[in-house]
Amino acid sequence: MTLRLAAVCVAFLISGFNQQAIAASIYLDDFLGREVQLKSPATRIIALAPHIVENVFSAGAGDRLIAVVAHSDYPAKARKLPRVGSYVDWSFETIVGLQPDLVILWDSGNGTMRRKRLERLGFTVFVSELRRLQDIPKEIRAIGKMAGTASVSDAEANRIEAKLRQLRDRYGHRPPVRVFYQVWNSPLQTLSGEHMVSDVIRLCGGVNVFADEPMLAPKISKEAVIKADPDVILASGMGESRPEWLDEWRVYKNMKAVRLDALQFVPPDYIQRPTARILKGAQLVCEQLEEVRGRM
Repeated sequence: MTLRLAAVCVAFLISGFNQQAIAASIYLDDFLGREVQLKSPATRIIALAPHIVENVFSAGAGDRLIAVVAHSDYPAKARKLPRVGSYVDWSFETIVGLQPDLVILWDSGNGTMRRKRLERLGFTVFVSELRRLQDIPKEIRAIGKMAGTASVSDAEANRIEAKLRQLRDRYGHRPPVRVFYQVWNSPLQTLSGEHMVSDVIRLCGGVNVFADEPMLAPKISKEAVIKADPDVILASGMGESRPEWLDEWRVYKNMKAVRLDALQFVPPDYIQRPTARILKGAQLVCEQLEEVRGRM
């Protein structure tokens, strides 16, 4: 009788330990809708895109990053972290040697085949694929959940959402302004309605004149821009300074954007990186469009 009671007690204890282990596990879906499971909060994270690195810091988990990719330059602490290559060409051997407990990657940028190879090597992979403004706080919350820093990540996500609501309430229903968003001049390139930049333009009461383009970042002709005749030409370029090529549009004096002196610049890191800094870009774009409304 005593032996049987002891066996029951041991079985009960084992069951309790197993239930605690299950409860301690972390389950969530990534941006492809795949379930990701961690047995405990991640402490050795590799982020394979600059925007992901930034969002890990925003989630309060920057001290858990063990490696990043080239051009991971914000915040300043990110510049000191080891590199595993670029976002399109990273070293599997280096990643294997580092033995991360979580890899966060950008599927459309890093490549699906490379992601699947990481999974075959046994690594836990969370996929970031941000297309809408609300995806930014969603990712920051997810990172906080995976890293055990939810108190920080939730607070930051709430701040971002509150600021977006504030901008939408103030500018989202203002008279529409038609916008051509120019990424680069040679080749002439824009972004479609599926890109987050279009979300920023909509937030500010603007309309992307090339929103219906089937490709995410299509190349277009000057003739197509002239025919669209936008009220504003909004350019980003590749650096922090206003690109000189933006003024090349001034020769087309009959274009509305030229007549309205509405050739505007927004730093690319403030609008093309899906991170908390997009709030600065959105604020700037909203103010620029509102200024143009006053001239129309």
